[in-house]
Amino acid sequence: MTLKGKTALITGSTSGIGLAYAKALAGEGANIIINGFGDKDAIEKERLALEATSGAKAHYSGHDLTKADQIEAMMAEAAKAFGGVDILINNAGMQHVAPVEAFPVDKWDLIIALNLTAAFHTTRLAVPYMKQQKWGRIIQTASAHSKAASPFKSAYVTAKHGLAGFTKTVALEVATFGVTANCISPGYVWTPLVENQIPDTMKARGMTREQVISDVLLAGQPTKEFVTAEQVAAIALFLCSDAASQITGANLSVDGGWTAQ
Repeated sequence: MTLKGKTALITGSTSGIGLAYAKALAGEGANIIINGFGDKDAIEKERLALEATSGAKAHYSGHDLTKADQIEAMMAEAAKAFGGVDILINNAGMQHVAPVEAFPVDKWDLIIALNLTAAFHTTRLAVPYMKQQKWGRIIQTASAHSKAASPFKSAYVTAKHGLAGFTKTVALEVATFGVTANCISPGYVWTPLVENQIPDTMKARGMTREQVISDVLLAGQPTKEFVTAEQVAAIALFLCSDAASQITGANLSVDGGWTAQ
């Protein structure tokens, strides 16, 4: 497979799963647009590495995806630089852990904006070009929490369930245009997002760090192993291939058996 001449935009891709997506797609020659926050020098190092891998272009977008006007600006810049986005991976997300009665309203609003509403905005702006090209791939990083719930994660679970439903709807709308829309739903992947929620979970559940990892994070994964970012990226790469052209509206679990229970 080659993705030369294609442009991939991956949100939340300065680290973790998003960066793994970017590396995998760059490995097939795609132009890459990475997005997210982080250390400026570290991001530039990754951008240059992506160009070295792909032999194509890699751009960095620092736009805030909780704001619709900034998403519109990011998509306009992609169109100006590359004509449009062929592969859209909505990966940006955040987490907050708290009982529903104590869940901060501002955190709810932020999680819904970043994990769900941003995907609506990027998708609505990417689809016209994909339809015109008669080819496109829309991939959402959903979560095992798009299929099952856990306590103290009301906003995250709501957003991920919504993302799964949104993806099915888009898949039906673009099905005759050579465009697919799918979710990848990982279980626990060892990323900064997962690591950063451990202290809150320790507080909410009165557990030690080790107990959170063994009794909360990996309790539901029968393999008792974290999923790797590279395993998730490999599925995205497959979904971009011709072999996956009839996979659309799907929600693919990569969760060590979590949602099989």
